[in-house]
Amino acid sequence: MMRLTLTAIALGLSATALAAMDGPMSGAEFDAYSQGKTFYYGADGEAYGVEEYMSDRKVRWSFLDGDCKEGHWYEEAGGLICFVYDDTPGDPQCWSFYQGPRGLVARFENNPQSTELYEVENSTDPMMCKGPEVGV
Repeated sequence: MMRLTLTAIALGLSATALAAMDGPMSGAEFDAYSQGKTFYYGADGEAYGVEEYMSDRKVRWSFLDGDCKEGHWYEEAGGLICFVYDDTPGDPQCWSFYQGPRGLVARFENNPQSTELYEVENSTDPMMCKGPEVGV
């Protein structure tokens, strides 16, 4: 079901559709839209990842493999939403988010040619993450 929805979104909303949308969301708009939700994202017609947006701008990300990264987001000058994850604190990932006709559209601004994500689904259910790695 998710793959069918993702394909429909990928076919129905291209990069040129971004030009027809209002400008990027502000930090306050993004927070109001995302807080307390878990978003499933797609890119190029394929499932891409999932992110849970919690209070105090805390986030949890996974590439749908059950390995989760904890982090937070902040608003950068110019309206960018930047994410910093605990495992890479010196490497913010900055995005511009747009409210599209079918949900969020996110453009990776560290390299705008590389990634554009589309909201496939959102839920109030928390993400499923594997437990910590336990060694001998």
